[in-house]
Amino acid sequence: MLSVFDIFKIGIGPSSSHTVGPMRIATRFLEEAVDAGVLSETVRVIISLHGSLALTGAGHGSDKAAILGLLGEAPDVVTPDAAEAMVARVRHEKRLKLHNGPEIDFDPRTDIEFRGDILPELHPNEMHLVLMDAVGAALFDQIYYSVGGGFISSARQLTAPAKDDLIAKPQRGPNAFASSVELLTLCREREKQIHELILENEDAMRPRRETENNLDVIWRAMRDCIARGLRVEGTLPGGLKVKRRAPGLYRKLQDSPLANEREQLFDWLNVYAMAVNEENAAGGRVVTAPTNGAAGIIPSVLKHYCAGDDGENINHIRMFLLTAAGVGMLYKQRASISGAEMGCQGEVGVACSMAAAGLAAVWGGTPGQVEHAAEIGMEHNLGLTCDPVGGLVQIPCIERNAIGAVKAVNAARLALRAADEPKVSLDQVIETMRQTGLDMSRKYKETSEGGLAVNVVEC
Repeated sequence: MLSVFDIFKIGIGPSSSHTVGPMRIATRFLEEAVDAGVLSETVRVIISLHGSLALTGAGHGSDKAAILGLLGEAPDVVTPDAAEAMVARVRHEKRLKLHNGPEIDFDPRTDIEFRGDILPELHPNEMHLVLMDAVGAALFDQIYYSVGGGFISSARQLTAPAKDDLIAKPQRGPNAFASSVELLTLCREREKQIHELILENEDAMRPRRETENNLDVIWRAMRDCIARGLRVEGTLPGGLKVKRRAPGLYRKLQDSPLANEREQLFDWLNVYAMAVNEENAAGGRVVTAPTNGAAGIIPSVLKHYCAGDDGENINHIRMFLLTAAGVGMLYKQRASISGAEMGCQGEVGVACSMAAAGLAAVWGGTPGQVEHAAEIGMEHNLGLTCDPVGGLVQIPCIERNAIGAVKAVNAARLALRAADEPKVSLDQVIETMRQTGLDMSRKYKETSEGGLAVNVVEC
């Protein structure tokens, strides 16, 4: 059963699929090795990254994430500064203390392999880990997949049951749904809003007060990320020499308090979204919403409309997050939120759709209007490619989040002002996104082998 806190997870940048996922995979691998009774005999670990994890893994910090996972660090706990220090120490000493295991020799240059020549069959983000004993024999050998948004799977999980069965599998709980049609039917029959139904499902997992506290923690992490991004100056790491622009834009906005509000609307949405994604690109702490690459859209819209100068409206913030998560669950169940599978339509497109739904709910939209807002948000992101220059989530990713935030607000406005019944449903647009992602050339799906990634000369 998917939870709101599967969709929204606190982690470190720059990528949920290439950083958070590999970190979780490495830790899970060692936990399974303990269960198998072989970790204590280990003297060497070999990690092989395949497909998109190899092609853009260096720019996304997948090697660093693997090291942190072997150390037992969790993406929602470790601080960015501590993570950098731990990785630097391993690189310098060429030694690593395995989580719940022995200390071993470990040289990231030879023990982590970027095998872009290996094209995985089950999912583009494949990670192969092997434990070896003193004579070089394999003790434990597993393959895992980072399937987007920090979610991870084993080969068995991706093949049994078949993925078609997974798509049809409904959410369990008091308000089970497998499609937007079923979700809207529940809203109509029970005379409730989408966020109310999602909250009741969360009640089946934990006390409501705990859910509300966790939602507040998610919002505070988003809010703090915006604040850091508006404050920290400098150049982003990775070699492109991209300058952080959010602090300068923010100062200009503060210096023009009497400017026309309508003229400044885009500016505020832009600066909040860019602040988050510049933090993400620098390896800072962000919330997957639903991924790191699209982490700026939802916080930007939330900040502008639910936490303005007159204070935070915590009830609206919770309503927004619950509604957006409900829409995110549909994308996760019926398609994918992985840029390596769907292109950027599965990241920025999904985030735009989620944000549009959340804002429509806050503005008093009916469940049907909320669903329509989500549909509009995706409809105009269909076919969006994932083509990061230099394998870094900087160009075009940072600006793409700013544009996505503006699109989300417009989608909500259009949905609430629509005079006729929509001709396209959210289920139809999700299926269209899935088919488009399957048809899309591999070079446009987080491999940096096409699009802007090959037409923009790296600095």
